[in-house]
Amino acid sequence: MHILGVDIGGSGIKGAIVDTKTGELVSERYRLETPKPATPKAIAATLAQMVAHFNWTGPIGCGFPAAIQHGVARTAANISSSFIGTNVDKLFSEATDCPCHCLNDADAAGMAEMNFGEGKGQTGVVLLITIGTGLGTALFSEGKLLPNTELGHLYLHDGKKAEHYASDAVRKAEGLGWNRWGKRFNSYLTLMEGLFWPDLIILGGGSSKKFTKFSKQITVETTVKPAAFLNQAGIVGAAMYAQLKSTQGEG
Repeated sequence: MHILGVDIGGSGIKGAIVDTKTGELVSERYRLETPKPATPKAIAATLAQMVAHFNWTGPIGCGFPAAIQHGVARTAANISSSFIGTNVDKLFSEATDCPCHCLNDADAAGMAEMNFGEGKGQTGVVLLITIGTGLGTALFSEGKLLPNTELGHLYLHDGKKAEHYASDAVRKAEGLGWNRWGKRFNSYLTLMEGLFWPDLIILGGGSSKKFTKFSKQITVETTVKPAAFLNQAGIVGAAMYAQLKSTQGEG
């Protein structure tokens, strides 16, 4: 089944048509800048532009930078706080004239990796971390997702939230080299290992394709691998989620 998957981030909104049986993109990826300020009205309008670009009329899956509970945004990371309490499923469905199904963006990336990527067939605990404007997380136990973990908001030893210390946006803003930033990120991985003792940590998001530049700074015992889908995992997982929700709706 082909579904339009969209990954809504703090800096860009990316989309592609996905074959949900194989996890492959069947169109070119299309990217639009995230509007500033990233208000509900502005992002809904940008999503409508995305849909028009693909001339899309079917279900849409949206990975979104927030905890999503029954279609409602309960938090807002790197987007306007006015999203909190907004039924994003309803907002985006009305803006696009298509049924939209939203989930946490890191959870979307995790679904892709667990079904088609580095997490496929992996038992035990798997933690996926998306490194971008913030730090997103998806936590799986025996293949089952615990949604909306938002572990990038945990505080590190210096009193800063993890994503305000070790995200890719911070690396760029502070002009950090990969080695120096890698040490920061390793301190976050050390915290995650001590809390959850995962069997595998998968790194997604924009920085995942630069893994070799900072891998030597990672000292945790847990196996750490870049995501097989790199920065496309969110798109693929969002499409998978929409396909799942559409199937449930038919039932």
